[in-house]
Amino acid sequence: MTKIDNIDLKILSELSNDASISVPKLSEKINTNSSVVYSRIKRLLKQKLIQKYTIDVNDKALGYLVKSITGINMDSKKRDAIIDELFKIDGVREISEVTGRFDIMVTMHAKSLNDMHKVVSEKIGKIDGIVSSESFIEMKRRTKSMPYMPE
Repeated sequence: MTKIDNIDLKILSELSNDASISVPKLSEKINTNSSVVYSRIKRLLKQKLIQKYTIDVNDKALGYLVKSITGINMDSKKRDAIIDELFKIDGVREISEVTGRFDIMVTMHAKSLNDMHKVVSEKIGKIDGIVSSESFIEMKRRTKSMPYMPE
């Protein structure tokens, strides 16, 4: 594993919270020289501890008002084909293979409950190899950034 110190952890925490922060503002926030912060970020990128910079899109402002996490049980022999078919469905954002009572969890977004119902019943329900599914509609979300701080 790569050697990481407290400055690296502070940089990762701050960038996880806001990847658009400028190096001067970041250096001020963590009380470290700008040139040090810049070289640390460059090293973290090279070591692939920072994999990419991204944005957080406001789905609701674009009309995607319903989020669902659907647990799916499937014929494991058809796993790859099922996952390929799921990714062809508009609104499917993420698929995780999990432990527990489901084989995979699928995160989806839709503009309405009716649209979500159509996706689950008319598209997912008709994929060959899916045995059963159970959907969980998100009512409210609370999040926090991952703090990469020393123990």
